[in-house]
Amino acid sequence: MSFVETETASQPSCWRRAAALAGDHEETLPAAGERVAVVGCGTSFYMAQAYASLREGSGQGETDAFAASEFPFGRGYDRVVALTRSGTTTEVLDLLTRLKGTTRTVALTADPNTPVRAAADDLVVLDFADERSVVQTRFATTVFTLLRAHLGLHTEEAVRDAGTALAEPLPEGLLEATQFTFVGRGWTVGLANEAALKMKEASLSWTESYPAMEYRHGPISIATTGTATWMFGAAPEGLADQVRATGALWVESGLDPLADLVRVQRLAVARAVAAGIDPDRPRHLTRSVVLDEG
Repeated sequence: MSFVETETASQPSCWRRAAALAGDHEETLPAAGERVAVVGCGTSFYMAQAYASLREGSGQGETDAFAASEFPFGRGYDRVVALTRSGTTTEVLDLLTRLKGTTRTVALTADPNTPVRAAADDLVVLDFADERSVVQTRFATTVFTLLRAHLGLHTEEAVRDAGTALAEPLPEGLLEATQFTFVGRGWTVGLANEAALKMKEASLSWTESYPAMEYRHGPISIATTGTATWMFGAAPEGLADQVRATGALWVESGLDPLADLVRVQRLAVARAVAAGIDPDRPRHLTRSVVLDEG
């Protein structure tokens, strides 16, 4: 069994542990009403998108998400939240260092014994969710669960749904699909982006992602027999019928959207195994992107 399979399967227990820790970080994580920016790279950036939308949408304060390399230094924020599994990603460290002494920063990481300890003002450590696989699964969803619980929006139902996502068979036809489009609305747009990345990384699948309403404005032209469109959360009225009319496979569920992401993680591994690809070691990728300044 690959590392990523084991790590994917551990998510329900990781989520419960993270939710229980949320109350320990009342002073560290953003307070209601603060203007906040959330940053990350790759998977962490997409989870930042999901959290930013969820926080602002729940009325807890203006919240933006940026790739760490694209942070707008001309804007003012009460706090900057950085998501970094390794604590060594170049763009995140550069950003935190530049903000030192001007904006309060907090980093959520799996490894506190890295340069991020000195770069950030505050640290939240989720070492129990660290991973050996290059491909992120449980760390990303566990960080999101902690942040969601801090907003008061986490439920035990999400954990139970994750168990269901791990136990139920995947929908038929997905292993053979030639192309995948993931769509979402509100905070689940970030999950759709992460789902597309996960499938690319682990199984080299052809994927795209869009806000669900934007999918009608051109991208649906790619849908046909043999492709799949996967919806996170409730779909816009009529979209499912439009996709099915193209001959494409329509995928949705009544699970919590974060738990539905677990199904995509499982699919990515299954497709990798079927293709003879090592899902733990995607080509051209490393656990942390550290840029050579020389």
